[in-house]
Amino acid sequence: MAKRLNTDQIRKLINLRKMGYSVPEIARMTKFPKTTVYNHIKNVKMPEDIFKEWKAKRGGSKIIKILKEKQALNSAKKLIKTLSNKERLLFMSALYWAEGNKKDFMLSNTDPYLIRFYVDSLRKIFGIKNEDLKISIRVYEDINTDDALKFWSKLINLPQDSFQNIYILHGKKQGKLKYGMCRVRVAKGGDYLKQVTAIYKTVANF
Repeated sequence: MAKRLNTDQIRKLINLRKMGYSVPEIARMTKFPKTTVYNHIKNVKMPEDIFKEWKAKRGGSKIIKILKEKQALNSAKKLIKTLSNKERLLFMSALYWAEGNKKDFMLSNTDPYLIRFYVDSLRKIFGIKNEDLKISIRVYEDINTDDALKFWSKLINLPQDSFQNIYILHGKKQGKLKYGMCRVRVAKGGDYLKQVTAIYKTVANF
């Protein structure tokens, strides 16, 4: 016989189900028997996108991950509606502080989001032109160089023939580094380097 639940408890079960949790997961979270959980949520329909993921992957935890990522992204968009030039410069300087070269105005990374934001910021904050961007990529020997070049070219909106070099490294890293590493250097970037360095040093002294 299923355990009798009050209205709030039932509502909680229904909400958890709509969020994509499986019967065993809900039972663990609420401490209710699986049969009780099932009897109260068996007719609850999940949102269409969640249900499609459920059918495709047959895994509650994967669906939960996808849902939480979507929720986090929506929350972030509501929180950060616009980005001022000052905020962009501070964020960019922090990235350079962590990842940039300290002698030449150059930054390398494998993260597409980081590279795209950095290059966009160079253009928007400093007015860097395409001809002053000296881009090269590093890939391992098991990575398709044409695919890597197309990927980075599209990402930063720079023609493929503008890229300086493609360095092929020994080893196999395709599983971890699908498109390799992108290096962004600004020609005659000494003054920009001084400005970015001054910003993160100033922030460090607060």
